[in-house]
Amino acid sequence: MVTGIILIAAGILLLLYPPLLSIIVAALLVFAGVLAVSVARYNRRHQRHFDNPTVEFFFRY
Repeated sequence: MVTGIILIAAGILLLLYPPLLSIIVAALLVFAGVLAVSVARYNRRHQRHFDNPTVEFFFRY
């Protein structure tokens, strides 16, 4: 129920202030980038190796 209220409030805020959408998207992209860098750094520091070659490819660098 709280999630629904938050989503409704976010929708109303986006209607009243449309540039808020670009701020939200930019924040999510920055967060995703920081998360990817931190996971790669953690894996490199601990020299983890995965069985899946696709995962190895993404965390190689």
